[in-house]
Amino acid sequence: MAQGCSIAGCGGLADPAAPVALCAAHLVAAHDWVAEESGVVDLLPAPCAACGSRTGLRFPSGWICARCEWRAGEVPDEVVRVDVVYYVRQRERIKIGTSATPRGRLAALHFDEVLAFERGDRSLEQRRHAQFAAHRFPRTEWFAVHDELLEHIAELAAGVDDPWQRYDLWLSRELARRT
Repeated sequence: MAQGCSIAGCGGLADPAAPVALCAAHLVAAHDWVAEESGVVDLLPAPCAACGSRTGLRFPSGWICARCEWRAGEVPDEVVRVDVVYYVRQRERIKIGTSATPRGRLAALHFDEVLAFERGDRSLEQRRHAQFAAHRFPRTEWFAVHDELLEHIAELAAGVDDPWQRYDLWLSRELARRT
């Protein structure tokens, strides 16, 4: 037999699948109250301007990015710069390069896969070139695939499904630090 809604004075029947004995109307009211306090995870209307994420939290007052908490619709006052050392693979060789604008830089290269990013500028890139010099193709930024380099890349990529997500997070954090 169906149980009644536990709200005093409500004559509705509780939804038997609900975790609490509430009718559909009171379940919706409870959901709306929680959503107002905690937000509802949903797709953002457009990618986050700070980090590019598509997932957000929707509140009655607006949206925030679920990854970096940037308020949706706000445009950054300035362009931020995050220097990175990138590791890309083409067949059986790996390029170690650096850029402050990796999307543009990597769009100009031919490669099979972005393996990892590491925060750092040209001085870090030069240290990595020296570190793996024994496997470097002469007068290039390309290196033969070898265990030491693969271990280094694995450490950089640990816990990251997509290297671009880490880069986007660095951008959003840098932007948040400046505002």
